[in-house]
Amino acid sequence: MNQLIDVGVIGGGPAGLNAALVLGRARKSVVVIDEGRPRNRVTRESHGFLTRDGISPREFRHIAMEQIHAYPSVQFVEDQVVTITGTDGDFHITTAQGMTYRSKKLLFAVGMKDLPLEINGLSDVYGKSAFVCPYCDGWELRDQPLVLIVKGARALHLAKTISGWTNRFTICTDGPDELTGEQREELKQHNVPVFHSPIERIVSTKGRVQHVLLADGTIIPCTGIFFAPKLITGSDLPQTLGCQLTETGTVIVDDFGKTNVPGVYSAGDAATERYQVITAASLGSLAAVGINSELLAESWNSMD
Repeated sequence: MNQLIDVGVIGGGPAGLNAALVLGRARKSVVVIDEGRPRNRVTRESHGFLTRDGISPREFRHIAMEQIHAYPSVQFVEDQVVTITGTDGDFHITTAQGMTYRSKKLLFAVGMKDLPLEINGLSDVYGKSAFVCPYCDGWELRDQPLVLIVKGARALHLAKTISGWTNRFTICTDGPDELTGEQREELKQHNVPVFHSPIERIVSTKGRVQHVLLADGTIIPCTGIFFAPKLITGSDLPQTLGCQLTETGTVIVDDFGKTNVPGVYSAGDAATERYQVITAASLGSLAAVGINSELLAESWNSMD
């Protein structure tokens, strides 16, 4: 495509879709390029999004795209972006299928990706009875016996958070707990059992966890699991373009999603560690406003 469009959106999750909606309504030409493998595809339901509580990620995407199709300046492409060159005002986007797009601005809505789940049996229950976000799935597991697979300071933080939904939970650190003495004492005072033995496997039936078996033979019955995932940024392209990242791989942005690279924005899970659908969508909207404002200013000033 030799035509210069206004915005190339890399990623079609809630952030990319909401940005496309706002930009389409602002009469900007947009191409949304997404490979169709969202991180939440293993999840049956998404929660915490007003008017869409309990919706499946697939249905959420379907409704979003159906609504965005009302704005003809937005185009969707199912493909993977492999390289981006150029600078602010004329970026060149090349895909795995050999297509090239030119855009004035870029929005990375690439999300995060899970590293392979190393615990035996965890992949069988992930998204069915094992989750990573209490705010997304805690209600469904309220008052139930749970296992938290987590270590270090995050163990104490997750324990405090889970206590809002149930007081029947056990921490499995799957090896050394990496806790301080003060943290261990705090968990002990709140009667939170902590097991250090490595996890042998998670036993389940049709995606429903039955118990966690430890290497020392300990069996911990439970009906749900929360665990701390190991994540990487959904694409190396922001870093390749020179975007600054935090130590955890999050793209550093301002309040409107603008990175340190002129013309480049980022939104959604790639730009925050608050991993919720509604948060990603809102950040996509803010980034779209930032991009549109920048495009309008450039157009306005070019007429001087």
